[in-house]
Amino acid sequence: MYRSRIPMAVLLGALIAFAQDDRAFAESPTVTAVLSNSEAVVDQMVELQIKVSGPGDARPPEEISVDGLEIHATGTSRQFEIRNFMTNSSVTYNYTILPLKAGRFTISPQTIYAGGKLLRTPELILNVADADSPGRSSTSRPAQDTRPGNASKLVFAELIVPKKTAFVGEIVPVQIRLGFDPRTHPRLIDLPEITGQGFTAHKLQQSGENRETISGRTYDVVTFKTAIAAARAGNFEIGPVKAKAQVLTPRRPSSPRSRSPFDLFNLDDPFSDPFFSDPFGEVGERREIEINSEPVAFDVKPLPQNAPANFSGAIGNFTMTADAKPKSVQVGDPITVTTTISGRGNFDRVNAPGIEDEHGWHKYPPSSKFKQDDDVGISGTKTFETVLSPNEKKQSMPVMAFSYFDPVNEQYVTLHSDPIAINVQGGALAAAGAAVVPPGSPPPAAVAAPTPVQKPQDILYQLTERPAVAQSFAPLYARRLFWTVQLVPLLALIGFAGWKIRQARINNREARRIAALQHEAVALMRKLHRSDASPREYYAEASRVVRVKAALARNVDPNTVDVETAADTFGLNGDSRERLRRLFEQSDELQYSGTHNGSEKISPESRRDVLELIEHLK
Repeated sequence: MYRSRIPMAVLLGALIAFAQDDRAFAESPTVTAVLSNSEAVVDQMVELQIKVSGPGDARPPEEISVDGLEIHATGTSRQFEIRNFMTNSSVTYNYTILPLKAGRFTISPQTIYAGGKLLRTPELILNVADADSPGRSSTSRPAQDTRPGNASKLVFAELIVPKKTAFVGEIVPVQIRLGFDPRTHPRLIDLPEITGQGFTAHKLQQSGENRETISGRTYDVVTFKTAIAAARAGNFEIGPVKAKAQVLTPRRPSSPRSRSPFDLFNLDDPFSDPFFSDPFGEVGERREIEINSEPVAFDVKPLPQNAPANFSGAIGNFTMTADAKPKSVQVGDPITVTTTISGRGNFDRVNAPGIEDEHGWHKYPPSSKFKQDDDVGISGTKTFETVLSPNEKKQSMPVMAFSYFDPVNEQYVTLHSDPIAINVQGGALAAAGAAVVPPGSPPPAAVAAPTPVQKPQDILYQLTERPAVAQSFAPLYARRLFWTVQLVPLLALIGFAGWKIRQARINNREARRIAALQHEAVALMRKLHRSDASPREYYAEASRVVRVKAALARNVDPNTVDVETAADTFGLNGDSRERLRRLFEQSDELQYSGTHNGSEKISPESRRDVLELIEHLK
């Protein structure tokens, strides 16, 4: 085998020098903070983690003071990795929170100094109930002597659900603990799976591994985190958790009787076998076992009926901020409104805030991005960008509204954006004091002159009456009447020019709308060729591009296009029409099922089938 002759000290020195160069870091420092649970009972511990990512040393808060909460620092963990010649580091500061009384507690933003910058953590909310509060389930973890169920077991599985009552669609964090006797040298074959019906589960994330002593026996405990959301109301059983693993078991060359490999786990201590004190005197083998936990009862309540009109299914606790740029535009120019929704809940059902008064505005479809603050995706920030175009003069942006359901107070909450002052100039020109003559209309009628009195047709007619108006020999252009008459075509020209400008802006706005839809269609098609999208995201983008293509063909709003409209637009036959219908149904099903942000990638077969269908829509 080829071995490098470069001295190890040289390699380590180069690595350290590269790690100390600020330019090697991928990005500037950032900070996030998250609670292990936003609901607790008195005397139940809750974990607080403050994570700082990026270059430079960080100084965490030495003391966090909240009346009614006892908060202590418990330790620090660091992570460091090199990817594509870029170094990334992060440090996590851990705290424990012990609630001393019931109530709603706000942990204010904490200031962190990192990389020469002052960073602030987000505001966190912790709801604490009395331990003996009626109608509430204790969220404390099971006692240690009941975790394995039987202290003689070599393996055990435990499902921890912090609350036993929830609403439909509410995200509930869940922990799975697998314990193994260290002498079995376990090897997981399949990741644990939560069985049961009536709920959906987020992607499983391994969160830790440690050694614990339970009822006098030592276990290597692996912890996984996920979250569940009920799809309908009723009484359910969550679990049991099932997993498969390979463990090392003693085996003798010959045995007086046949014995099942699972008889091992009925013994008080199978590792008292001489095999483990003298491994060369006996024979060992690896055997596959299935690990099961006990199920957990789960009560799911329906949401109240008095939901706001713009409620999209968001459940949790959220805050909203909004901003608009630019703030000085002309009529018809685009304004980008950025709304940010932060908090804890089911972000997959958090949609863009609505506009309370759309009069005088043209709205384009919003875009969104999500940044999660924890391993599962329960806490984070979702940012929406919505383009609005004013049709008339405006002094302020319309109020944005977002509604969600608060499961702690069991009521709907509607958030409103603060007023944002803007300046919109322009509009149709109007001439004061004169009527504008629209193009194509007949010219204004001339003032009728008085009928002259017929005089006798004498050859030698003699004027005997003085004219009513004195005649003048001044040039025509020097007379006031001449210029007064010229105002009529001038005002007509000004009115015609104003009308043309308005029509041009209307046409330009329509052209911009079509261009925006074409740009959106191209961008969506580019995204559909990616292989790293989740099924929910991929099918949502696929159904959207079908709507946009049909809208361009029919010159309608994409939001009004359904399956039948799209199929009729592209003249699809029976098979293609059915494939298109399945595409829309799959998108709706994934949207309703509550699949969390960052689920597994879409399969190559499904992606090819969707691309083949959409690329033939002409």
